[in-house]
Amino acid sequence: MNQLLKIEWWKWMAILLMLYVLVAGFLIPLKPGIIEVFNSDARVAEPFTTEVRTYNTRLGQADDIRAWLWLPGDRLIMSKSVSVINDTYLKAEFDTLGNGIDVQSRNGLMASLMIDNSLEGHYFFRNAINIKSAEMAYMRPQVFYGLDEIKTRKQLAFPFQHILYETSRNTYFHVAIWMAMFALLILSCYYSIRYLISKKFEFDIKASSVTTVAIVFGIAGLLTGSMWAKYTWGAFWTNDIKLNMTAIALLVYLAYWILRSSVSDPDTRARLSSVFNLFAFAMLMVLVMVIPRLTDSLHPGNGGNPAFSSYDMDNTMRMVFYPAIVAYFLIGLWMAQLRSRLELISRD
Repeated sequence: MNQLLKIEWWKWMAILLMLYVLVAGFLIPLKPGIIEVFNSDARVAEPFTTEVRTYNTRLGQADDIRAWLWLPGDRLIMSKSVSVINDTYLKAEFDTLGNGIDVQSRNGLMASLMIDNSLEGHYFFRNAINIKSAEMAYMRPQVFYGLDEIKTRKQLAFPFQHILYETSRNTYFHVAIWMAMFALLILSCYYSIRYLISKKFEFDIKASSVTTVAIVFGIAGLLTGSMWAKYTWGAFWTNDIKLNMTAIALLVYLAYWILRSSVSDPDTRARLSSVFNLFAFAMLMVLVMVIPRLTDSLHPGNGGNPAFSSYDMDNTMRMVFYPAIVAYFLIGLWMAQLRSRLELISRD
Protein backbone atom coordinates (compact mmCIF):
# COMPACT_ATOMS: atom_id res chain seq x y z
CA MET A 1 0.00 0.00 0.00
CA ASN A 2 2.83 2.39 0.89
CA GLN A 3 4.48 1.68 -2.47
CA LEU A 4 1.26 2.65 -4.28
CA LEU A 5 1.09 5.93 -2.39
CA LYS A 6 4.68 6.71 -3.41
CA ILE A 7 3.85 6.61 -7.14
CA GLU A 8 4.40 10.05 -8.70
CA TRP A 9 1.33 12.05 -9.70
CA TRP A 10 2.01 11.71 -13.43
CA LYS A 11 1.93 7.93 -13.13
CA TRP A 12 -1.47 8.11 -11.47
CA MET A 13 -2.53 10.38 -14.32
CA ALA A 14 -1.33 7.81 -16.85
CA ILE A 15 -3.36 5.07 -15.16
CA LEU A 16 -6.52 7.18 -14.89
CA LEU A 17 -6.25 8.46 -18.47
CA MET A 18 -5.74 4.93 -19.78
CA LEU A 19 -8.81 3.69 -17.92
CA TYR A 20 -10.79 6.64 -19.27
CA VAL A 21 -9.67 5.92 -22.85
CA LEU A 22 -10.60 2.24 -22.58
CA VAL A 23 -14.03 2.89 -21.06
CA ALA A 24 -15.00 5.85 -23.24
CA GLY A 25 -13.37 4.48 -26.38
CA PHE A 26 -15.34 1.25 -26.25
CA LEU A 27 -18.62 2.25 -24.58
CA ILE A 28 -19.57 5.52 -26.29
CA PRO A 29 -21.79 4.48 -29.22
CA LEU A 30 -21.53 5.50 -32.86
CA LYS A 31 -24.05 7.92 -34.32
CA PRO A 32 -26.66 6.52 -36.72
CA GLY A 33 -25.51 6.19 -40.29
CA ILE A 34 -26.35 4.83 -43.74
CA ILE A 35 -24.55 1.67 -44.82
CA GLU A 36 -26.00 1.07 -48.27
CA VAL A 37 -28.30 2.69 -50.85
CA PHE A 38 -29.68 0.04 -53.18
CA ASN A 39 -30.90 2.21 -56.08
CA SER A 40 -28.49 5.00 -56.89
CA ASP A 41 -29.77 6.07 -60.33
CA ALA A 42 -32.31 8.89 -60.69
CA ARG A 43 -33.43 10.93 -63.69
CA VAL A 44 -35.02 14.34 -64.08
CA ALA A 45 -38.68 14.13 -65.17
CA GLU A 46 -39.10 10.72 -63.54
CA PRO A 47 -40.12 9.59 -60.04
CA PHE A 48 -37.39 8.04 -57.93
CA THR A 49 -37.53 5.21 -55.38
CA THR A 50 -34.71 3.70 -53.38
CA GLU A 51 -34.16 1.39 -50.44
CA VAL A 52 -31.72 2.21 -47.66
CA ARG A 53 -29.93 0.07 -45.09
CA THR A 54 -28.83 1.95 -41.97
CA TYR A 55 -26.65 1.29 -38.93
CA ASN A 56 -27.33 1.80 -35.22
CA THR A 57 -30.76 3.27 -35.93
CA ARG A 58 -34.24 2.92 -34.40
CA LEU A 59 -36.39 3.60 -37.43
CA GLY A 60 -39.29 1.55 -36.07
CA GLN A 61 -39.57 3.85 -33.05
CA ALA A 62 -39.59 7.14 -35.01
CA ASP A 63 -42.83 8.52 -36.43
CA ASP A 64 -41.57 11.52 -38.42
CA ILE A 65 -38.92 10.02 -40.72
CA ARG A 66 -38.08 11.91 -43.89
CA ALA A 67 -35.64 11.21 -46.70
CA TRP A 68 -33.89 13.94 -48.67
CA LEU A 69 -31.83 14.33 -51.80
CA TRP A 70 -29.03 16.73 -50.87
CA LEU A 71 -27.82 18.56 -53.99
CA PRO A 72 -24.78 20.83 -54.41
CA GLY A 73 -25.47 24.34 -53.13
CA ASP A 74 -27.21 22.86 -50.05
CA ARG A 75 -30.51 22.44 -51.90
CA LEU A 76 -32.74 19.67 -50.56
CA ILE A 77 -35.53 17.68 -52.23
CA MET A 78 -37.91 16.04 -49.75
CA SER A 79 -39.28 12.54 -50.30
CA LYS A 80 -42.97 11.97 -50.95
CA SER A 81 -43.13 9.06 -48.52
CA VAL A 82 -40.96 6.79 -46.39
CA SER A 83 -41.86 3.19 -45.57
CA VAL A 84 -40.06 1.62 -42.62
CA ILE A 85 -39.31 -2.09 -43.07
CA ASN A 86 -37.51 -2.54 -39.74
CA ASP A 87 -35.24 -0.60 -37.38
CA THR A 88 -32.40 -0.49 -39.94
CA TYR A 89 -34.16 -0.67 -43.31
CA LEU A 90 -36.51 1.71 -45.15
CA LYS A 91 -37.90 2.56 -48.57
CA ALA A 92 -38.02 6.19 -49.76
CA GLU A 93 -40.15 7.47 -52.65
CA PHE A 94 -39.67 10.83 -54.37
CA ASP A 95 -42.09 12.65 -56.67
CA THR A 96 -41.13 13.22 -60.28
CA LEU A 97 -37.95 15.30 -60.27
CA GLY A 98 -38.65 18.64 -61.95
CA ASN A 99 -36.87 21.60 -63.48
CA GLY A 100 -34.25 23.44 -61.49
CA ILE A 101 -31.92 20.46 -61.11
CA ASP A 102 -28.92 21.62 -63.10
CA VAL A 103 -27.32 18.52 -64.62
CA GLN A 104 -24.42 19.84 -66.66
CA SER A 105 -22.20 16.78 -66.86
CA ARG A 106 -22.83 13.78 -69.06
CA ASN A 107 -22.03 11.63 -66.08
CA GLY A 108 -24.86 13.18 -64.12
CA LEU A 109 -25.16 15.18 -60.91
CA MET A 110 -24.07 13.49 -57.66
CA ALA A 111 -26.40 14.04 -54.71
CA SER A 112 -26.19 12.80 -51.13
CA LEU A 113 -29.05 10.91 -49.51
CA MET A 114 -30.10 12.16 -46.07
CA ILE A 115 -32.50 10.76 -43.49
CA ASP A 116 -33.80 12.70 -40.51
CA ASN A 117 -36.25 12.30 -37.65
CA SER A 118 -36.70 13.90 -34.25
CA LEU A 119 -35.61 10.74 -32.37
CA GLU A 120 -32.19 10.32 -33.99
CA GLY A 121 -31.46 13.62 -35.71
CA HIS A 122 -30.04 13.37 -39.23
CA TYR A 123 -27.47 11.24 -41.07
CA PHE A 124 -26.47 10.93 -44.69
CA PHE A 125 -24.56 8.98 -47.34
CA ARG A 126 -22.23 11.15 -49.44
CA ASN A 127 -22.74 11.14 -53.22
CA ALA A 128 -25.17 8.23 -53.02
CA ILE A 129 -27.47 9.23 -55.90
CA ASN A 130 -26.52 9.98 -59.50
CA ILE A 131 -29.15 12.22 -61.15
CA LYS A 132 -29.17 12.14 -64.97
CA SER A 133 -30.76 14.75 -67.20
CA ALA A 134 -34.01 14.11 -69.07
CA GLU A 135 -34.16 13.78 -72.85
CA MET A 136 -37.11 16.18 -72.91
CA ALA A 137 -37.57 19.21 -70.68
CA TYR A 138 -40.02 18.75 -67.85
CA MET A 139 -41.91 21.94 -67.05
CA ARG A 140 -42.89 21.39 -63.41
CA PRO A 141 -40.60 23.51 -61.22
CA GLN A 142 -38.76 21.57 -58.52
CA VAL A 143 -39.41 22.59 -54.91
CA PHE A 144 -36.19 22.93 -52.92
CA TYR A 145 -35.66 23.19 -49.16
CA GLY A 146 -32.77 24.54 -47.11
CA LEU A 147 -30.66 22.90 -44.44
CA ASP A 148 -32.65 24.73 -41.77
CA GLU A 149 -35.46 22.23 -42.39
CA ILE A 150 -33.33 19.32 -41.16
CA LYS A 151 -33.97 17.88 -37.71
CA THR A 152 -30.93 17.75 -35.43
CA ARG A 153 -30.29 16.07 -32.10
CA LYS A 154 -27.35 16.48 -29.77
CA GLN A 155 -26.02 13.21 -28.40
CA LEU A 156 -22.85 11.81 -26.90
CA ALA A 157 -21.72 9.59 -29.75
CA PHE A 158 -18.81 9.15 -32.11
CA PRO A 159 -19.32 10.10 -35.77
CA PHE A 160 -20.39 7.32 -38.12
CA GLN A 161 -17.64 6.69 -40.68
CA HIS A 162 -18.64 4.73 -43.72
CA ILE A 163 -16.58 1.56 -44.35
CA LEU A 164 -14.81 1.93 -40.98
CA TYR A 165 -17.91 1.52 -38.78
CA GLU A 166 -16.89 0.32 -35.29
CA THR A 167 -13.23 0.02 -36.27
CA SER A 168 -12.98 3.81 -36.16
CA ARG A 169 -12.38 3.27 -32.43
CA ASN A 170 -8.91 2.07 -33.43
CA THR A 171 -8.09 5.77 -33.82
CA TYR A 172 -7.65 5.85 -30.03
CA PHE A 173 -5.12 3.03 -30.21
CA HIS A 174 -3.33 2.81 -33.56
CA VAL A 175 -3.12 6.54 -34.27
CA ALA A 176 -2.67 7.62 -30.64
CA ILE A 177 0.15 5.09 -30.12
CA TRP A 178 1.94 6.49 -33.17
CA MET A 179 1.56 10.05 -31.92
CA ALA A 180 2.97 9.04 -28.54
CA MET A 181 5.84 7.26 -30.33
CA PHE A 182 6.77 10.47 -32.16
CA ALA A 183 6.74 12.40 -28.88
CA LEU A 184 8.99 9.81 -27.24
CA LEU A 185 11.43 9.87 -30.15
CA ILE A 186 11.67 13.66 -29.92
CA LEU A 187 12.48 13.25 -26.23
CA SER A 188 15.12 10.63 -27.04
CA CYS A 189 16.74 13.04 -29.51
CA TYR A 190 16.85 15.64 -26.75
CA TYR A 191 18.69 13.20 -24.47
CA SER A 192 21.08 12.26 -27.30
CA ILE A 193 21.94 15.91 -27.87
CA ARG A 194 22.43 16.38 -24.10
CA TYR A 195 24.88 13.47 -24.10
CA LEU A 196 26.85 14.79 -27.07
CA ILE A 197 27.20 18.13 -25.28
CA SER A 198 27.91 16.91 -21.73
CA LYS A 199 29.29 13.37 -22.29
CA LYS A 200 27.30 12.20 -19.24
CA PHE A 201 26.28 8.53 -19.52
CA GLU A 202 23.05 9.32 -17.69
CA PHE A 203 21.68 10.98 -20.84
CA ASP A 204 22.83 8.12 -23.07
CA ILE A 205 20.97 5.63 -20.88
CA LYS A 206 17.84 7.79 -20.93
CA ALA A 207 18.04 8.19 -24.71
CA SER A 208 18.49 4.45 -25.18
CA SER A 209 15.59 3.61 -22.83
CA VAL A 210 13.16 6.08 -24.39
CA THR A 211 14.11 5.01 -27.92
CA THR A 212 13.60 1.34 -27.05
CA VAL A 213 10.12 2.02 -25.67
CA ALA A 214 9.31 4.14 -28.73
CA ILE A 215 10.30 1.26 -31.03
CA VAL A 216 8.00 -1.04 -29.06
CA PHE A 217 5.23 1.51 -29.54
CA GLY A 218 6.04 1.61 -33.25
CA ILE A 219 5.68 -2.16 -33.52
CA ALA A 220 2.39 -1.99 -31.59
CA GLY A 221 1.18 0.73 -33.95
CA LEU A 222 2.14 -1.41 -36.94
CA LEU A 223 0.24 -4.42 -35.56
CA THR A 224 -2.91 -2.44 -34.74
CA GLY A 225 -2.69 -0.81 -38.16
CA SER A 226 -2.42 -4.21 -39.86
CA MET A 227 -5.57 -5.42 -38.10
CA TRP A 228 -7.35 -2.24 -39.20
CA ALA A 229 -6.13 -2.74 -42.76
CA LYS A 230 -7.47 -6.29 -42.79
CA TYR A 231 -10.96 -5.03 -42.01
CA THR A 232 -11.05 -1.93 -44.23
CA TRP A 233 -8.73 -2.88 -47.11
CA GLY A 234 -9.11 -6.67 -47.06
CA ALA A 235 -5.47 -7.53 -46.28
CA PHE A 236 -3.09 -7.23 -43.35
CA TRP A 237 -0.55 -5.56 -45.61
CA THR A 238 -1.02 -3.73 -48.90
CA ASN A 239 1.39 -2.08 -51.30
CA ASP A 240 0.66 1.31 -49.74
CA ILE A 241 3.43 3.90 -49.68
CA LYS A 242 2.85 4.81 -46.01
CA LEU A 243 3.02 1.18 -44.89
CA ASN A 244 6.20 0.52 -46.84
CA MET A 245 7.92 3.68 -45.64
CA THR A 246 6.90 2.93 -42.04
CA ALA A 247 8.42 -0.54 -42.28
CA ILE A 248 11.67 0.94 -43.58
CA ALA A 249 11.70 3.52 -40.77
CA LEU A 250 11.29 0.79 -38.14
CA LEU A 251 14.12 -1.17 -39.73
CA VAL A 252 16.32 1.91 -39.39
CA TYR A 253 15.50 2.07 -35.69
CA LEU A 254 16.09 -1.67 -35.30
CA ALA A 255 19.59 -0.94 -36.60
CA TYR A 256 19.94 1.34 -33.55
CA TRP A 257 19.53 -1.70 -31.31
CA ILE A 258 22.05 -3.67 -33.36
CA LEU A 259 24.54 -0.81 -33.20
CA ARG A 260 24.37 -0.54 -29.41
CA SER A 261 24.75 -4.28 -28.93
CA SER A 262 27.69 -4.58 -31.36
CA VAL A 263 29.95 -1.91 -29.79
CA SER A 264 31.59 -2.91 -26.52
CA ASP A 265 33.35 0.33 -25.57
CA PRO A 266 30.89 2.48 -23.54
CA ASP A 267 32.16 5.84 -24.83
CA THR A 268 32.15 4.78 -28.47
CA ARG A 269 28.76 3.10 -28.11
CA ALA A 270 27.19 6.16 -26.50
CA ARG A 271 28.65 8.56 -29.06
CA LEU A 272 27.74 6.46 -32.13
CA SER A 273 24.24 5.63 -30.91
CA SER A 274 23.51 9.29 -30.09
CA VAL A 275 24.51 10.39 -33.58
CA PHE A 276 22.63 7.48 -35.16
CA ASN A 277 19.53 8.30 -33.09
CA LEU A 278 19.43 11.82 -34.55
CA PHE A 279 19.96 10.42 -38.05
CA ALA A 280 17.19 7.83 -37.56
CA PHE A 281 14.71 10.48 -36.45
CA ALA A 282 15.50 12.63 -39.49
CA MET A 283 14.97 9.56 -41.70
CA LEU A 284 11.68 8.84 -39.92
CA MET A 285 10.40 12.32 -40.73
CA VAL A 286 11.33 11.96 -44.40
CA LEU A 287 10.02 8.41 -44.79
CA VAL A 288 6.75 8.74 -42.86
CA MET A 289 5.82 12.42 -43.03
CA VAL A 290 7.19 13.60 -46.39
CA ILE A 291 7.37 10.82 -49.00
CA PRO A 292 3.78 9.48 -48.51
CA ARG A 293 2.41 12.99 -49.15
CA LEU A 294 4.05 13.10 -52.57
CA THR A 295 2.02 10.24 -54.04
CA ASP A 296 -1.33 8.47 -53.68
CA SER A 297 -1.92 6.69 -50.39
CA LEU A 298 -4.79 4.90 -48.71
CA HIS A 299 -3.88 6.50 -45.42
CA PRO A 300 -5.85 9.59 -44.34
CA GLY A 301 -3.87 12.79 -44.67
CA ASN A 302 -1.53 11.49 -47.37
CA GLY A 303 -1.46 11.72 -51.17
CA GLY A 304 -4.67 13.69 -51.53
CA ASN A 305 -6.59 11.49 -49.09
CA PRO A 306 -8.08 13.88 -46.49
CA ALA A 307 -7.25 13.38 -42.82
CA PHE A 308 -9.90 12.39 -40.29
CA SER A 309 -9.93 15.83 -38.73
CA SER A 310 -11.10 17.44 -41.95
CA TYR A 311 -14.33 15.51 -42.31
CA ASP A 312 -14.95 12.85 -39.65
CA MET A 313 -13.25 13.59 -36.33
CA ASP A 314 -15.48 15.72 -34.14
CA ASN A 315 -15.13 17.02 -30.59
CA THR A 316 -16.47 13.76 -29.14
CA MET A 317 -13.61 11.85 -30.74
CA ARG A 318 -11.10 14.48 -29.71
CA MET A 319 -12.13 14.17 -26.05
CA VAL A 320 -10.88 10.57 -26.18
CA PHE A 321 -8.13 10.84 -28.81
CA TYR A 322 -6.03 13.56 -27.16
CA PRO A 323 -6.14 11.99 -23.67
CA ALA A 324 -5.11 8.70 -25.32
CA ILE A 325 -1.95 10.32 -26.73
CA VAL A 326 -1.09 11.76 -23.29
CA ALA A 327 -1.79 8.41 -21.61
CA TYR A 328 0.46 6.44 -23.98
CA PHE A 329 3.21 9.05 -23.70
CA LEU A 330 3.16 8.93 -19.89
CA ILE A 331 3.08 5.13 -19.90
CA GLY A 332 6.04 5.20 -22.29
CA LEU A 333 7.93 7.49 -19.91
CA TRP A 334 7.14 5.12 -17.05
CA MET A 335 8.45 2.14 -19.02
CA ALA A 336 11.58 4.06 -20.04
CA GLN A 337 12.19 5.08 -16.42
CA LEU A 338 12.02 1.45 -15.29
CA ARG A 339 14.37 0.38 -18.07
CA SER A 340 16.86 3.13 -17.17
CA ARG A 341 16.86 2.06 -13.55
CA LEU A 342 17.37 -1.57 -14.57
CA GLU A 343 20.35 -0.64 -16.76
CA LEU A 344 21.90 1.45 -13.99
CA ILE A 345 21.51 -1.46 -11.56
CA SER A 346 23.07 -3.89 -14.02
CA ARG A 347 26.07 -1.55 -14.45
CA ASP A 348 26.61 -1.37 -10.71
